[in-house]
Amino acid sequence: MKRQSAGIHHITAFAGNPQANVDFYAGILGLRMIKRTVNFDAPEIYHLYFGNEAGSPGTAMTFFLSNDNQRGEVGAGQVGFTTFAVPAGSLPFWEQRFAKFGIPFERSERFGETYLRFRDWDGLQLELVERDDIPNSNWTFGGVPSEHAIKGFGGAVLFSLKPENTMVALEELLGFERIGEDREYVRFRSLGEYGNIVDVYTGAKDRGSGGAGTIHHIAWRTRDEEEQSDWRVAVEDYGFRPTPVIDRQYFRSIYFREAGGILYEIATDGPGFTIDEPLEGLGGELVLPPQYEQMRERIEAGLEPIQVRVLEQDR
Repeated sequence: MKRQSAGIHHITAFAGNPQANVDFYAGILGLRMIKRTVNFDAPEIYHLYFGNEAGSPGTAMTFFLSNDNQRGEVGAGQVGFTTFAVPAGSLPFWEQRFAKFGIPFERSERFGETYLRFRDWDGLQLELVERDDIPNSNWTFGGVPSEHAIKGFGGAVLFSLKPENTMVALEELLGFERIGEDREYVRFRSLGEYGNIVDVYTGAKDRGSGGAGTIHHIAWRTRDEEEQSDWRVAVEDYGFRPTPVIDRQYFRSIYFREAGGILYEIATDGPGFTIDEPLEGLGGELVLPPQYEQMRERIEAGLEPIQVRVLEQDR
């Protein structure tokens, strides 16, 4: 039987000022900050997670944050656009909201769908699309009511250095189904509810460079550690070079770079974000990986204080 990923698990980007990031994703987009922790590989910088009420797989947008991050360049070898899904009929609400906050936006069309494209304050390329086949979010914050709230990922647009190789691997390795073409885009679909649509841009793009406003990696879902072990063998057999399994506290991960230059992760659905905080308290306090707990005082002293707050335009 062909192995199939359920779609996007999470997407991780670089960003600059931590409070500005919280204000954009929680204050303006209305997402829940589900975890405030540090980069496991660089504990002097924040790693923040935003998503639905529980940070369900397929809803978590995460950031490595530092005021020292230089602006990157979006281009080939990266996720080009991160797509969030909203309820049907919600795009006019978001147009009004972006206008209120002075955020430029534009409408675009592909595969018969309308997308609202915009950037965050670091320049990260984002878009909203209306989707009925994704569960609604129960989380509301600030001026975003539940009937218009972001549900989770609708998908992503991949900018590849070798689009044909990227598309073949999506089908042959990750088990996505190729379902259509529209001008310079080819669409693939997986089995999951969230983040199940991936569009590959087939035109030419200059190579991107990492930094604030760019995606570090995109993670694909796997059910559990046993299935992840099978994925690791499959990735290696395909000719890529996966890392060993790495414990990321809230999931287990392997990483590899595909032929088009995009960094992929395969992450388990569990154990999830309530392993070290109750559901009602997610994101309320700085949570450190156990190996850094003895360094808490020094780590906290080096991190800029942040708060989730209702912005002035919504008061």
